[in-house]
Amino acid sequence: MRSAVSVLLMGILGVPAFCAQSQTDSFRPPAVPLVTVDPYMSVWSFSDNLYDSWPVHWTGQVHAMAGMIRVDGKTYRFMGPDVVCPTAAKQTQLTVQPTATTYLFEAGPVQLRLHFVTPMLPSDLAMLSAPVTFVWFQVNAMDDQPHKVTIYFDASGEWVINDAKQEIVWQRMPKPVAGTQFVSMGSAQQPVLEKAGDNLRIDWGYFYVGVPTEGDNRIVVAPHGVREQFIRTGSIPETDDARMPRPANDDWPVIAAVMNLDVPADRGNSCMMTLAYDDLFSIEFLGQKLRPWYYKAFGGFVPMLEQCIKKNPQEVFMNRCPFDYNLLADARKIGGKEYADLVAISYRHVWASGKIVMSPDGSEPWFFHKECFSNGCMATVDVSYPAAPFFALFSPALLNGMCAPIFEYARSEDWTFDFAPHDVGTYPKGNGQSYGRNREGKLRFESQMPVEECGNMILMTAAGVKASGNTDFAKRYWDLLSRWAGYLKEKGLDPENQLCTDDFTGHLAHNVNLSLKAINAIGAYAMLCEKMDKPQEARQYRAAAKEMARQWQKMADDGDHYRLAFDKPGTWSMKYNLVWDEILGLDMFDPQIARTEIAYYLKIQNAYGLPLDNRADFTKSDWLVWCATMAEKKSDFEALIHPLYRFVNESPDRMPFSDWYFTSTAKVRGFRARPVIGGIFIPFLKDDKTWKSYAEKADQP
Repeated sequence: MRSAVSVLLMGILGVPAFCAQSQTDSFRPPAVPLVTVDPYMSVWSFSDNLYDSWPVHWTGQVHAMAGMIRVDGKTYRFMGPDVVCPTAAKQTQLTVQPTATTYLFEAGPVQLRLHFVTPMLPSDLAMLSAPVTFVWFQVNAMDDQPHKVTIYFDASGEWVINDAKQEIVWQRMPKPVAGTQFVSMGSAQQPVLEKAGDNLRIDWGYFYVGVPTEGDNRIVVAPHGVREQFIRTGSIPETDDARMPRPANDDWPVIAAVMNLDVPADRGNSCMMTLAYDDLFSIEFLGQKLRPWYYKAFGGFVPMLEQCIKKNPQEVFMNRCPFDYNLLADARKIGGKEYADLVAISYRHVWASGKIVMSPDGSEPWFFHKECFSNGCMATVDVSYPAAPFFALFSPALLNGMCAPIFEYARSEDWTFDFAPHDVGTYPKGNGQSYGRNREGKLRFESQMPVEECGNMILMTAAGVKASGNTDFAKRYWDLLSRWAGYLKEKGLDPENQLCTDDFTGHLAHNVNLSLKAINAIGAYAMLCEKMDKPQEARQYRAAAKEMARQWQKMADDGDHYRLAFDKPGTWSMKYNLVWDEILGLDMFDPQIARTEIAYYLKIQNAYGLPLDNRADFTKSDWLVWCATMAEKKSDFEALIHPLYRFVNESPDRMPFSDWYFTSTAKVRGFRARPVIGGIFIPFLKDDKTWKSYAEKADQP
C-alpha cells in the first residue's frame, strides 16, 4: 500500500500524484511489462513479486536482470530469484500503467521506487520508434535519518543470443553519450536477419546499458559472480572481463552497474539508467533489408541515444504521465475500472508486438508485427485486423504502414490470386507469404482466406481514412481495393467452405460472422467511393451491401440469436464483425440485431467469458471486447468485460495477455504476446469525438 511517505516523495521528486495512481489492490497482471520495445527487445516478469523469478523474454526464455540495494552495509535483492541474494526487500506495491511499470520496495529503513519507463507516446513518432527503456531508481528514508545507499543492476548475455551456447562479445563506447557511459554486448557471429521463426530470440545487433557519468557510478562486464562481490563489499571490479568471445553460459557474463544513491534525512535521491538495443537492420522485405525508423528520425543509433537522454530524466517521466492518466481516465468512463486495468496492461504489449521500420524507399514508416506463438508469420492480415483499432486510435499513419506491405506484396509476381494475401513471410523475413504453401513452395488455394482477408484490408483502409480524414493512401491502392470489393460482392454473402481468422476451428461453409465482415466491407468500400468523389460506384456498392444485409438477417435468424452457419439451426457464435457497422457509420444492419446478440451473450457466457461459438469452450479476448462494444448500455459492456478481467487476474498460466483461453477454467489454450490485443481498444472508436481527440494528436510523418 502507498504510505504517506511515498506520497510525499512524489512531491519531493517532482512526480505528480496522478502518476502514482494504482490499479485495484486485487489486480494481478498475468505478466508485467518491464522492457518492451519490439518482438526481440521484450522482457517481462511472470511473477507476483519482481524477486520471485528471473525476468524473461515474452517466449518464456530467461533474459536475466538482477537488482540489489545495499543500505548501510546490508544488501537486499529486488529483482531476480534468491540465487542473486538470499535476502529480499519487501515488495509493497505494483502499478502497471500504459507507458510505465512501477514497483515499490522497502529495504530496511529505505524505500525504493523502481520505474521501467518506455515512453511510447503517439504524439512523438521518433521517440515511439526509439528502442529505449529508462530504468529510474528513486530512494527515500522512511525514518527521517540519513542512509548510505548503493544500487546494483546487471543484465546477462541472454539478451543478445537465441541459444545460450552462442558466443558473445562486449565493448565500451569510446566516449559518453549525453553524460551517460555505455557498455554494449552482442553475439560474436552477428547473423543479421538470418533466422526466421516463431519461438526465437534475436542473435544480432547490440544491447547497450548506460549509467550517468555524474556521481560515484561504475559499469563493467564481469562473470555473474560479481553479484556475490557486491553483497560482500558493496563494489564491483574496475575493469571488464577480458575473456571473450565465449558462450553466454560460460560463467554467465553480465553487464553490471553500481550507482551511489546516498539518502539525506530531508529528501530523496534518484538516478536513471538507459537500456537500448541497436538491431542494425530490423526487417527483410522482398529481398531488401530495412532499417528501423529511428535511423531516419534521428540519423542513427548514437544520435538517437543522445536525443533521448538529453531530455531531463524527470521530463521523460513527466511527459508520459498526462498521457497515461488521460488514457486510463477515458477507459474508466468507457467501461469502468476493470476495463481500464485491461487497457493499462495492453498498451506497451501491442507496440512491442511489432517493429516500426523505414519503407523500402525510406519515405514513410511501416509497422511489421509478429504473429507471436501462433506460427511466426509477419504482417498477417487477420492479425492486423483485430489490432487495427489500436492503430486507428493512436497512429493512423502506422495503420496505413501496417497495411502497405500487404498491398505491395499483392502487386508482386509471387501473388497470383484475385483476393488479398494472408501474410508476407515469417518474421523477420517478409519475402513472400508463408502460410498455406505446399512442399514444393506453391501457395494452395484451399489454405487461403479469401473473404476474410479481402474484408480485413478494406475495413482497415476505411478505418484509416476515417481516423485521418485523408484518402491518399486509399487512392494509392485503389486498384486492389476495387478488385477485392468486387470479389466480396460476388462471394461474400454466403461464403464457400473456407477458413477465416479463427482458423484453429477449421474450415466452415456458410459462415454467418464471415458474411457480416464481407457486407460491412462492401459498405466501407462504398464509403470510400463517396469520399473519393465516385458517386455512381458508391450508390452501387451501398445498395448491394444493404440488400445483402437484409438477406443476412433473414438467413441467419435463429429466434433469440443468430446462427453460426446459415444452414445450421440451433447454433450460435460471436458476431464480432458487426461492430464496424456502427464504428464506421455504415448503417447497413438493423440495430436490433446487436441488441438481440448482446442479450443472448449475457445469458450464455461462462465464468471467464463468452465462448467463441457453440463448438468449444474457448474464446478470443479480442473478439470478446468487440462483442461487448456493441452493447448500448455501459452496464452490459461491464458485464461482458468482467469475466475477461477475471481471466487476466486469475489464470494459472503466467504470460503476456493471451487471446485464446478456456472460459470455464481460465487456462490458456494457446497464443501469447500477440498484436491482436490491440482489439481491446476498439471501444474508444465507438464515440467519434473520443476517437478524433486521440487520432488528431498522433504524429504524422
